[in-house]
Amino acid sequence: MVKAKALVLNGYGINCPYETAYAITASGGESEIRHASEIIENPALLQNYNLLALPGGFSFGDDIASAKVLANRLKYRAKDALQKFVDDGKLVIGICNGFQALVKMGLLPKPDFVQRVTLTYNASGKFEDRWVRLKMNVKSPCVFTKGIEYLDLPVRHGEGRFIPASREILEEMVGKQLTVCYYVNSRGEFADYPFNPNGSVLNVAGICNENGRIFGLMPHPEAFNHFTNHPGWTRGMVKQGEGLKIFRNAVEHIEANL
Repeated sequence: MVKAKALVLNGYGINCPYETAYAITASGGESEIRHASEIIENPALLQNYNLLALPGGFSFGDDIASAKVLANRLKYRAKDALQKFVDDGKLVIGICNGFQALVKMGLLPKPDFVQRVTLTYNASGKFEDRWVRLKMNVKSPCVFTKGIEYLDLPVRHGEGRFIPASREILEEMVGKQLTVCYYVNSRGEFADYPFNPNGSVLNVAGICNENGRIFGLMPHPEAFNHFTNHPGWTRGMVKQGEGLKIFRNAVEHIEANL
C-alpha cells in the first residue's frame, strides 16, 4: 500500500503550513513542510510526494493581486513538474491563498495553465473573518469531499469572491459538477451576505477539476482539526475536528489508488 506523503509549501508569506501539515498527519498521512523556493529552484522535488498542499496566508503580501506572484513563479518555473504531478493522478489542495494560486496559475478548473476564473475582492469591501456553513455537491467528482454533506469552517480573507471569466465557463463547470461546495445558512439554504461572506457567484466556496483530484476552497479545513476549534463546542455542537474529513479522504484515496 502506498503511503500518503504530502508536500506542504511554506515561505513568501504563506502562514498556515503547520496547521495544514498537522491536519494531514492527524488524518494518517505523512507531511513535509518545505519553502516554496525549493520547488521553484528544483521542481523535480515534487515527484517525491503524492499530495501537494498550498496553504493559506498572504503570499508576497498579496501584491498585484492575491497569490498572483506565487502563481506566476510556480507556473513559469515549475510548470512541467506540476503537469507531470497531476498527470500521474496525484492530489493537489489549495486553501484560501493556495486556492487563489491554483486558479491564477490555471490548474483549476482545468489543469492546462489557462486562467478561467478568479477570486477577487469581497463584495463587502472588507476583510471577512468568521465561521461559515458549507453545503457539498454530492454529485461532484471531488475526492476530498466524498461522503460529506455539510461542514462548518472558518473563513479569513479579503479576496475570496469567486467569479468566472464568462457565463459559458460557469455553465460548463456547473454541468460537470465542478462547483464542489457552497456557502449556505444554518438551514442549509442558499443565502446572501453574511452567509455568503464574499459575494461569490452562485455562493461557490470551492471547485475541483474534472477528475476531482485537484481541489481548492476559500474556507480553512485545517483550522478545524479538533472539536474545540468550533465556536459551539461548549454547547456540544460537535464531537470531532470535522475539517479533518477532507484530509482523511485524500489520504484514503492515495492509499487505495496510487
